[in-house]
Amino acid sequence: MKGKRLLLGLMMTASAAASAWAQEAKDITVVLDEEVDLVEPCMATRSNIGRIILQNVSETLTELDVRNNKGLMPRLAESWEEASPGTWRFHLRKDAKFSDGSAFDAGDVKHSIERAMSDKISCESPRYFGDTKLETKVVDDNTIDITATPAQPILPLLMTLVTIVPAETPIEFTREPIGTGPYKLTEWKAGQSITLTRRDDYWGTAPEVTKATYVFRADPSVRAAMVAAGEADIAPLISELDANDAEMDFSYPNSETFYMRLDHSIPPLNDKRVRQALNMALDRDAFIGTLLPKGAIKATAIVPPTTLGWNPDVKVAPYDPEGAKKLLAEAKADGVPVETPITIVGRTNNFPNVVEVLEAAQQMFEEVGFKTKLQMYEVAEFEKQYSKPYPEGRGPLLVAAQHDNARGDPVFSMYFKYDSNGRQSGIANPEVDKMIAEATAATGEKRAAGWKKLIAYLHDDVVADVLLFHMVGFARVNPRIDFTPTIATNSQLQLSEIRFK
Repeated sequence: MKGKRLLLGLMMTASAAASAWAQEAKDITVVLDEEVDLVEPCMATRSNIGRIILQNVSETLTELDVRNNKGLMPRLAESWEEASPGTWRFHLRKDAKFSDGSAFDAGDVKHSIERAMSDKISCESPRYFGDTKLETKVVDDNTIDITATPAQPILPLLMTLVTIVPAETPIEFTREPIGTGPYKLTEWKAGQSITLTRRDDYWGTAPEVTKATYVFRADPSVRAAMVAAGEADIAPLISELDANDAEMDFSYPNSETFYMRLDHSIPPLNDKRVRQALNMALDRDAFIGTLLPKGAIKATAIVPPTTLGWNPDVKVAPYDPEGAKKLLAEAKADGVPVETPITIVGRTNNFPNVVEVLEAAQQMFEEVGFKTKLQMYEVAEFEKQYSKPYPEGRGPLLVAAQHDNARGDPVFSMYFKYDSNGRQSGIANPEVDKMIAEATAATGEKRAAGWKKLIAYLHDDVVADVLLFHMVGFARVNPRIDFTPTIATNSQLQLSEIRFK
């Protein structure tokens, strides 16, 4: 605490001395909670990268509008239609250029999809497509057919996840992203800052923000103080405790679900009674309004309640420490090694109070008889625990993570979280695989019913995870800025949505 007060004091002093970050009228500074290790466009679905890159530097064919509830909107594709079963034809914008001056055409789309899906590069995008295979056919410079196998009824929505790069981009991660967006990356000081500069040759309406500098501060109080002092314009993620100024602070449902992924392949987590005991050991109500904001909602699914097929009949596991102890005793009597130490893996700066939340959960687990240890990692190291291939000899793990789904359909979550081949799945269950495949291929009411059935099965029959909370975010915005956060703000921050008062 003493260190925090000293740091804040230094910052206020720096402000009084007209800080080095003083901005031009149309330049802004964004202070983020964690540094980025990559600026690769095909990794832009990861929130810390997406907030900088997505739709600012690198654009997608389509875009889901959550600010004005317009649904799926054109971006680099002006229109699209299903040309034949499984094949969608996209009509591309003719006036877009990349920031290196080269023209955008269908060949770039073909290359971007093939690059993102290649097994020679570990992009984030494929995890959302499950086992769906994509084939592309360039019809002409401004028209491309994309065929999904099996047929994918929401393929245009899935295209909101594939960022477009020039056809010359090699199949390896780039540190100099070239995109068609309204900004280009002009400076990256690793560990310090990233600068985006507005392009003069952007195909769309010129945004008001001329330059955005992103800086990184782990302490939420410091981020809030920087905006209050005029040293930053937006802090997309601050703590509820620091959100104490009605003129500058916003709360918003941020579409994140906080959960602990269980690895069912390793004892004792391969025993359903143990998984149930973990869920029953947690007093979820004790977190809300203390370590987590009052608006946090107890979760029964990996997707928020606004998602298609969300199941209101599924109920949160009751807080029942005595019941949890009884289940562990039964499992132990059957030879399950319930005393094996379990490692809780967390991501540093994942959200305000994440360490305190995990420490409290650890204490609750141990009160019913579990032996645990807590291990926090920075984002790059955390990913090694979170995504396959998982480390050899890892032992039983509870991987505490947030999952973001603001796109309204569970297809963006279910395959890679729960299919046997899902990149971040902790289970291998043929019935779950079958249910995911059926719901993914369905439309209308049948699709909603399929997701609803799966949500109940995962929660009640499989006990796949320790589901915790649908989260609430708090952001601080400098009064000189006209910007209201949305459910998408945690995963993307479009500079073109920012105005000046």
